[in-house]
Amino acid sequence: MCFKVYGYISMTQALTFIQDFKLGLYMKIPPRSMYLAQVVGTLVAVLVYTGTAWWLMVDIPHLCDKYLLPDDSQWTCPMDRVFFDASVIWGLVGPRRMFGDLGEYSAINWFFLVGAITPFFVWLATKAFPAQKWISQIHFPVILGATSMMPPAMAVNFTSWCIVAFIFGHFVFKYKREWWTKYNYVLSGGLDAGTAFMTILIFLALGRRGIGLAWWGNADDSKNCGLASCPTAKGVVTQGCPVF
Repeated sequence: MCFKVYGYISMTQALTFIQDFKLGLYMKIPPRSMYLAQVVGTLVAVLVYTGTAWWLMVDIPHLCDKYLLPDDSQWTCPMDRVFFDASVIWGLVGPRRMFGDLGEYSAINWFFLVGAITPFFVWLATKAFPAQKWISQIHFPVILGATSMMPPAMAVNFTSWCIVAFIFGHFVFKYKREWWTKYNYVLSGGLDAGTAFMTILIFLALGRRGIGLAWWGNADDSKNCGLASCPTAKGVVTQGCPVF
């Protein structure tokens, strides 16, 4: 886990900071001010995150343990569970026993080849059908890269993403080009910021009072598939699960 924190997380944070710089450049914010805001924000976030995590661990029994928490509990910590599971896979178990010749998921390595050649097929399609301008808008690195968020995400996260992206990436871009050029990038940042603000607002207004919002958009997808938590290793016997 420490290797992942200092390796992978450092890289993702650096990419996030670069995205912030891109947005700041778009909004004509001086780079020095952007950098200072990032440094101050990082220091504040460390203190707030640590204090909040400590507070949650003390005040919420069985935090992140979905087997001991109530069925309607929102404290299952999907992102943290994925982070921990990935640390176990790459550290305790080892990649060879997961994705190598000793593992059950060695076929996943073929996706490195798939990711490398799919843009080439898009290029061939643009040459074969030059009249179809929409083909050039297919960006497989974005499509495949988004799947990295699938483990903790629910189906509604991706369906809503596809709908919003199609509306603003196709209809607005085609019929309201000036609006798209001026506001689309700001809209993207606004949607991200709005999600964060609404999360805090819902928690302060409802979550602290024990009021939950249960609807199809935030339902636990794992409950729709009873076999999702079954082991896939050969010969492992678990009640209610098939044996491979």
